[in-house]
Amino acid sequence: MKFTELGLNAHILKAVENTGYTEPTPIQAQAIPAILEGHDVMAAAQTGTGKTAGFTLPLLENLSKGRKAKSNRARALILTPTRELALQVSESVETYGKELFLRSTVVYGGVKINPQMQRLCKGVDILVATPGRLLDLYQQNAVRFDDLEVLVLDEADRMLDMGFIRDIKKILTLLPKNRQNLLFSATFSEEIRALAKGLVHNPIEISVTPENSTAETVKQKIYPVDKSQKTKLLIKLIQDHAWYQVLVFTRTKHGANRLATQLEKNKIRAAAIHGNKSQNARVRALNEFKDNKLQVLVATDIAARGIDIDLLPHVVNFDLPHVSEDYVHRIGRTGRAGANGEAISLVCAEEHKELVGIENLINQILPREIVKGFEPSNPLAESRLGIKKKKPKKPKKKKVWQDNLEASTNSSPATKQTDKPKPQQRRQSKPQGQSRKPDSGEQPRQEQKPANRRPRNRRPANAQKANGENGNRSNSRRANSNRPANRNNQD
Repeated sequence: MKFTELGLNAHILKAVENTGYTEPTPIQAQAIPAILEGHDVMAAAQTGTGKTAGFTLPLLENLSKGRKAKSNRARALILTPTRELALQVSESVETYGKELFLRSTVVYGGVKINPQMQRLCKGVDILVATPGRLLDLYQQNAVRFDDLEVLVLDEADRMLDMGFIRDIKKILTLLPKNRQNLLFSATFSEEIRALAKGLVHNPIEISVTPENSTAETVKQKIYPVDKSQKTKLLIKLIQDHAWYQVLVFTRTKHGANRLATQLEKNKIRAAAIHGNKSQNARVRALNEFKDNKLQVLVATDIAARGIDIDLLPHVVNFDLPHVSEDYVHRIGRTGRAGANGEAISLVCAEEHKELVGIENLINQILPREIVKGFEPSNPLAESRLGIKKKKPKKPKKKKVWQDNLEASTNSSPATKQTDKPKPQQRRQSKPQGQSRKPDSGEQPRQEQKPANRRPRNRRPANAQKANGENGNRSNSRRANSNRPANRNNQD
């Protein structure tokens, strides 16, 4: 099948031809006809299979036949989780729609909002946005959705994983009910599928690859190494193999900055890109990397979805991700559109748990290779597929009433009588004045006084009453003698 058979107009076909593509990818061949017919689509395909063009091309085709956008209105809304991905989608819209008379713009956080508001004043046919900045613009009356025709959630799984579910629900309440919904993602878990099905109406589901699989064009390899030797090994690999364009993923922002600094000290042109960098710095580093002005780009997972580089040869996992699905997204930056790529992971013994999770996710054992001079002092344990350690079941604790019930049923009447001694048997009569000899380490007890001995200063009750009454009378007389005769006179 060729693009000319999909029902696209001549202007779009010309733009596609200029990019060098002649045949659509499997996801494009299935998604484009369904979108052109107006169906809701829920598509799952691995990273690098052409998902962006899969919804961009039919979107441009349908919008080119309608009316122009009104002031502060948008006809199509494309939501993305990151700024980088928003820029990438916006570039695709401009590339494929440059022969059409359609207006488009992209809005995201981290930059001034006033220029974005000015671009929205004239109205746009296609608006590419991140959820947070879109809500800010709506609250300032910069954009309205009364004329919205299409909603696209790009990388829907990632958007929900990053905590945008509340923002998405808010945005959905602002949109008209009669619209076309398109959900594109690299992977769909069961929870995300259930949530996505609640957003679309009678969708056509498209899945061109097994869930959470990696592209066959990507060659994967593991280098076991100690954690302290990872930087030196990466430098050796870059220099020995003359890698000219390498995308390196780290787990933390601080780790990305530190690694980029170490590479620069070894005369390797490198830059870091992560969430703490300003938008201008991130765009500048990404453009320099695409133009081969930078040899190494060190990134965190937040930038994994927004980096689209043609013919990227190498991806290195300096740190394995905690979430196994992120490994698929990372290595999906290479081997795109049928090109060959290489994904290398530097794995230490402490990351064995993450490695097992990744290998079980992609259902394959990754080959290992030890570099001479970098043999790990703490060897990386072997891993197997489909083996889960079962925890031994703990015996259930019996409740107190169950223990008492068993004790009462198992004991005979004779046993019950002999188990508990009678009160008379508990006390042992001792001769008066005799004390028990203390054991070693025990404090001696004082002599027990006879039970019939009357305590000192204790008088009979009747004597106490008599004395108490007489004593009270005498005391009261003394007190009255000292009191003034008339209490009022003293006051």
